[in-house]
Amino acid sequence: MSEFVTTALGDRVAYDLRGHGPALVFIAGAGPWRAMDDTTTRTAELMAEAGVKTIVYDRLGRGESHVDGTITLERELAAVDALIGVAGGSAMLCGHSSGCSIALRAAVDGLPVDGLALWEAPLGPPNSGGSEWADAVNRHLDAGDLRGALLEYMQDMPPEILEIVMGIPAMVDQAESLRPDGESLAWAESAPHAELFSDIRVPVLAMVGEQTYDIMVPAAESLVEAIPGAAWKQMPGGEHGWDPEPMAAELAAFVIGARP
Repeated sequence: MSEFVTTALGDRVAYDLRGHGPALVFIAGAGPWRAMDDTTTRTAELMAEAGVKTIVYDRLGRGESHVDGTITLERELAAVDALIGVAGGSAMLCGHSSGCSIALRAAVDGLPVDGLALWEAPLGPPNSGGSEWADAVNRHLDAGDLRGALLEYMQDMPPEILEIVMGIPAMVDQAESLRPDGESLAWAESAPHAELFSDIRVPVLAMVGEQTYDIMVPAAESLVEAIPGAAWKQMPGGEHGWDPEPMAAELAAFVIGARP
């Protein structure tokens, strides 16, 4: 059964809490919510069995996290902060895709983050078009054109995946929730990564699937170069997703191993 927490900005966030021990909060990328994301749920269940407290939540504007108005990155970070509070006051964050840039921003902004596990962070080099792309998505959203916003956001996806995404009514209906993804990705391209992320002083593990897109390995390498002590590795996975069993084992070892 879902639990709920209200953020400092007044948004009500739905989440699942499992297990005991050091904590990890999963931050989904563009689109997924708990009811359709069996992979993250299974990973969280396995980690809870291994001695990690896990939180999986519906991003603002998705699933049971119903909100009104413009969903800004500030509101999404307030949700992350509230969930860290639920976890006990500090937690590691596991970002998936654009959830990685939200997690990175949380750490840079000084939220009580114990570490970052980043799965396939799609981070481009500075000034590589992220700001213009995010602005185009937001123009569709501001005009109430949810379908156009989703098409703009997913423009680089393979056609067969785009067809599936556009055929899910909820993906269109929840398109406003993409705004923080675009904002955080644009921020992550606003300056060299060494400048943006160099003050992060928590353990960082960047991961990519064994079958991945061209941007992912250079992005992981850039994170390692920018963040002192960061590491990256390849893991079982393809099509931008991970395999729950090895991912749960890797994350549990990362969270427990970083415990003071």
